Amino acid sequence: MNPFSSVGARLVGVNPLADWLFVVLWLVGLLGTFVPILPATLIILGAALLHELLVGFSELSRGAWIGLVGLTALVFLVDNLAGLVGARRYGASRGGVWGAFVGGLLGIFIVPPLGLFAMPFVGAWVGEVVTGRSASAALNAAWGTVVGMFAGMLGKFLIHLAMGILVLRAIF
Repeated sequence: MNPFSSVGARLVGVNPLADWLFVVLWLVGLLGTFVPILPATLIILGAALLHELLVGFSELSRGAWIGLVGLTALVFLVDNLAGLVGARRYGASRGGVWGAFVGGLLGIFIVPPLGLFAMPFVGAWVGEVVTGRSASAALNAAWGTVVGMFAGMLGKFLIHLAMGILVLRAIF
């Protein structure tokens, strides 16, 4: 029996496996949006690439790939700008932004999942105080840093959702 179907290098019987493998990896990527150390966008893009490798690049069009790459670029833009805009709007310094980042990483290990949300705030506040800001100014800046971080997470989540829907529409 020929292991390949009549459509290029597409393996017989791989479609359902490839389809559901994409779905599982996409869901991992969606959840990874809220875990700062996971490259959620790359997980989703990699899941689409793996899917197409398994089905012989037969289901996603060139337009779909352009859309995925464009959405990937948009994720990186939103991720960087949302945190910066939120931090600057509330008067955060570079120390507050870095403190929020370090706090987010520590939050993975300190009382997860609550730490993922509380530690960036604590880290931003500490970063502001260490740079010489008063406790009340540091509190305001920490709040802005966290507002920006959560706005960025929401934006990334919505874009990751769109990436998955783009692929799902093509494969199902």
